[in-house]
Amino acid sequence: MARRYFTKADALTIFHFLGILMQGIGIVLLLPVIVALIYGEFEYILPLMAPALCSIALGVALHKNFKKYANLKLKHGMFISSFAWLWATLIGAVIMMACLHIHFVDALFENMSAWTGSGMTFFVNVEVLPYSILFLRSLEQWVGGLGVVIIFIGILIRSGTAAARLYKSEAREEKIKPSIANTLKKTLEIYLIYTGFGIALYILAGLPVFDAVNLAFTSISTGGMSIKNLNVGFYQNNIIYVITMFLMILGAISFNVHYKVIKTKGKSIFKDIQFRVMASFIIFFSIVIFLTNSGIVPMDILFHVVSAVTTTGSNISTAQTISTWHGSTLIILMALMVIGSSAGSTGGGLKIVRFITVLKGINHTISSIVSPEGRVIPTKIAGKKLTEREVREAGAYISIYFIFLVFGWAILCFYGLDPLNALFDVVSIISNNGLSTGIVWGGLPMIPKITLIFLMWLGRLEIIPVLVVFRTFIELTSPRKVKKNLINRTQKQDF
Repeated sequence: MARRYFTKADALTIFHFLGILMQGIGIVLLLPVIVALIYGEFEYILPLMAPALCSIALGVALHKNFKKYANLKLKHGMFISSFAWLWATLIGAVIMMACLHIHFVDALFENMSAWTGSGMTFFVNVEVLPYSILFLRSLEQWVGGLGVVIIFIGILIRSGTAAARLYKSEAREEKIKPSIANTLKKTLEIYLIYTGFGIALYILAGLPVFDAVNLAFTSISTGGMSIKNLNVGFYQNNIIYVITMFLMILGAISFNVHYKVIKTKGKSIFKDIQFRVMASFIIFFSIVIFLTNSGIVPMDILFHVVSAVTTTGSNISTAQTISTWHGSTLIILMALMVIGSSAGSTGGGLKIVRFITVLKGINHTISSIVSPEGRVIPTKIAGKKLTEREVREAGAYISIYFIFLVFGWAILCFYGLDPLNALFDVVSIISNNGLSTGIVWGGLPMIPKITLIFLMWLGRLEIIPVLVVFRTFIELTSPRKVKKNLINRTQKQDF
């Protein structure tokens, strides 16, 4: 008898824990109601509340009814993580449809972009949107920056195997504290402190409180979706630019490193290889772009290099301006978006540690070939020995990443979009960045829109959980599997 890899008990276990996360998502999405009350947007209160309350109610029902199925495994965690991001996107989309009367797919795009920190928008004029909706977008970025699953399991789920499985399902490995629960609480504490610090800096720089809160949320989360049509460039203030770059870099550094820096009073920051590589990229490529592009202002160069490598996507130049930059500049920014930020941070992309791991693996392979037979060549990153499995997994992940990137690029090119600009925006989407040449807009055909939504989801979950879901779905719905299940049921009935 063939082994069943996904059973009814698996589905019920997923429902049980997904119910907890649905409650958390619903509670978070009630917060914009407070903003609506403050700014007198009373007509939006019911459309804001109803979907959030439905999420809470359905989450309670799932959690309680399937409580006995609570033996969580890693595959369950990957399903829960994948579905939680989709559910959060769906509820946010329903809210926007109810408040703004926009198309369902456009609402899905807007919310997937916010939750995943991709930062692109279909709205031509965001400044006419209600304050509550602007805050909703920023809040989704702030929560999504830390992780939809991560932020809720630290509050709603007790420490133990379940919390550990869910933590790992969002591509998290590092631990600040011995237990996952304490790690998550300390991570959230650091995140809140940095967010408050960013808000204070913006207010001191002269921003209104509402602008300061939203800009701090989108910068520390490396989300980049703005409440202004010109993004950060609206403020025309170098102090605001510097604060934003500072917060983007903070968000792109591993929380494990933040904790060590706080404990050592800043002494250990340069010991982190990922931070050193990121800082080197910022300095080196800013100089390269400056020397090869005489028409770009130095502040524009530095800001967009920081925005690219931290995968924030904030900008101080319009998309139309970016599209006119020299091809070499766009290629450099694309490379930085692909490599991305540190593992264990709020940023996206491949992650610097994977990039280093693959380079170390290549170097090891070449050294083994040219070295005398029998010589042992150790491969290490920051003093830690790399195993062959880690190198292989990093290489496989990068290969899969580029397969999906090319897939998305091919679809945009098929619909007649400029190849270089299409590649730039697809790289930005799958890296959860947000820098754009302006070709991604609400007038795109339906297939490219759905493709981009999928790529944002795929990139934020770091591919594997999504592949696990699709593999299981294909297995369960394949004709042979369905036929076998029907035969088994018929035999049981005859018996």
